[in-house]
Amino acid sequence: MLAINPESIMPTVTVRYFALVREALGRDRDELTLPEGATAGDVLDKVLAKQPALASVRRSLMVMVNQTYAAPGTMLSDGDEVALIPPVSGGSDDRAAYLIRVTDQPLDARETEAFVTDPSCGAVLTFTGQVRDNARGQDVAELAYEAYAEAAERMMTGIAEEITARWGIARVAIVHRVGVLGPGEASVVISVASPHRPEAFDACRHAIERLKEIVPIWKKEHYRDGSTWIGSEADYRRQLAEDEGLMP
Repeated sequence: MLAINPESIMPTVTVRYFALVREALGRDRDELTLPEGATAGDVLDKVLAKQPALASVRRSLMVMVNQTYAAPGTMLSDGDEVALIPPVSGGSDDRAAYLIRVTDQPLDARETEAFVTDPSCGAVLTFTGQVRDNARGQDVAELAYEAYAEAAERMMTGIAEEITARWGIARVAIVHRVGVLGPGEASVVISVASPHRPEAFDACRHAIERLKEIVPIWKKEHYRDGSTWIGSEADYRRQLAEDEGLMP
């Protein structure tokens, strides 16, 4: 009997559309049969080629494969579900557009900066938080981040809405990584664009402080001689303050 290599099968995938993409295409899904070795990025190219009006939002579109955020180079298999995700908009400002993501992929500050950049803004500011090689008097070998992703993204969207309401900043990007990270790797990237720099600095500071207060993301510190769960970022900050004698 002739053996069939599964990788040689031309995959058929379901592509789902939402919000402005759905409206522009006039449907909420397609069934596409793709060439061997097709990727999530190939699906994006194929869909946008049929609707040039979507070209202007391409850089802000995200892709999910089987309900998980995926890089454009992600290989597709027969039966996969691919979703094109427009930016999440919030607040009463019709200009508002947010890039909100919890991901296990390495973070790219250039991506978030490109998303928020606007010709009307003279200040584009990015905050990158990275893993330190020490904490609480111990050498840190790595950190493991865990999140309740759906709730975390909802809370991060709320933070972006607070920024829009308070400073009038219409484009905000907040991306947090989960999984095991080594010292020097980025765990969170926040970008904003504003006509003037004071508002951009204030908005970035607000975003990271609020993220540490309310977003359900936890970390486990791994040391050379053991490990411990720190809990949420808010718990971590309180523990640090206690260890450093700043709290009774």
